Amino acid sequence: MQEKVLIIAVHHPTQDEERFHYSLDELKSLTETAKGEVVKVVTQKRDRIHPALYLGEGKLEEIKEYIDELEVDLVISNDELSGSQLRNLNQLLEVRIIDRSQLILDIFAQRANTKEGKLQVELAQYQYMLPRLVGQGQALSRLGAGIGTRGPGETKLESDRRHIRRRIDEIKRRLETVVNQREQYRKRRKENNAFQIAIVGYTNAGKSTFFNRLTNSQSLEENQLFATLDPMSRQIQLPSGLNAIITDTVGFIQDLPTSLIAAFRSTLEEVTQADFIIHMVDASHQDNVQHQKTVLQLLKELGADHIPMLTVYNKKDLLEESFIPQHHPFILISAYQIDDVKEVLYKLERVLLEEWEAYHTFVPANESTLLHQLNRNTIIHEQTFNEYDEGYIVAGFIDPEHPLKFMMKE
Repeated sequence: MQEKVLIIAVHHPTQDEERFHYSLDELKSLTETAKGEVVKVVTQKRDRIHPALYLGEGKLEEIKEYIDELEVDLVISNDELSGSQLRNLNQLLEVRIIDRSQLILDIFAQRANTKEGKLQVELAQYQYMLPRLVGQGQALSRLGAGIGTRGPGETKLESDRRHIRRRIDEIKRRLETVVNQREQYRKRRKENNAFQIAIVGYTNAGKSTFFNRLTNSQSLEENQLFATLDPMSRQIQLPSGLNAIITDTVGFIQDLPTSLIAAFRSTLEEVTQADFIIHMVDASHQDNVQHQKTVLQLLKELGADHIPMLTVYNKKDLLEESFIPQHHPFILISAYQIDDVKEVLYKLERVLLEEWEAYHTFVPANESTLLHQLNRNTIIHEQTFNEYDEGYIVAGFIDPEHPLKFMMKE
């Protein structure tokens, strides 16, 4: 059964009206993703957040009436709450209270499938809860289950800080092992000189739909926030024959809980290893400009803003007016149309031609391995057999960093 949710939010004078409403819409979507039903949204304009109660006392009285009248199970705050605010609101409203960060953590807890994903979520939840333990006591003793309680579970959280700190250390140790394994795997891919493409984008931009159409695989594809949590990689071939490994990554979101950014760094590090980035954008979303900023800012923080990138504006079928792209090079597509998906690969190669170096080489007929490697690792646009010299004349484009570059004869 769906839980009935009431959302509370403070509108600061410095906050743009439109941006404020978008953040509320996003919170509603997050709540629905966590299987909650938003029955009421209560907002208050304030110069600053009330240090003890988040909202003003009069507004809280009004909220208390809504809770009784609408039989609300849960109150979700649009901003992160401190331990004392949680405690005070619990006592006043006598209903479970979580904030946006806890809600996101809860969704991540539902979505994590791999060992690493589950450990990441658990670590983030403990780190988030530790400074807020005082505010949770009463609320936790009242809960059975529901949004904001998935993951480590309430009994663990009620136990003392020492236990939680021990658990945090233990998870960090276990994560280190998993991260090292992932690092080894990445190294092997690099040693094989595989061309690596990472798909990034704001949550629900259509990354998984695109990934699935491209690779015919079955990563979770839903019209929900954070449908994909664990990175998935597949091998594909570009139109020129260039072999590539493409990775679908977790969706970015603004105001991501700090503990989560730290925890998911290693998941997002796939992006820093990429040779090329496909930035998926939901072109039909009213707030797509802000979404693009959020993603580019995170890429900058990860140190991945120097990697060649193609911006893929998705969901053109949902556009109601002509679309103006923010970034170049770009392509406008619908991930549901297979021709559009293929067109992305042609466009990607055209972008690469501008980044890579042209080469012209001769490969003797008895060096078939080198010829095979050139076919797999470079973009060839000419290959002819020269009977007189008994070998192939090959011309194309190569990544200036690729080791093959030094094996070729002019």
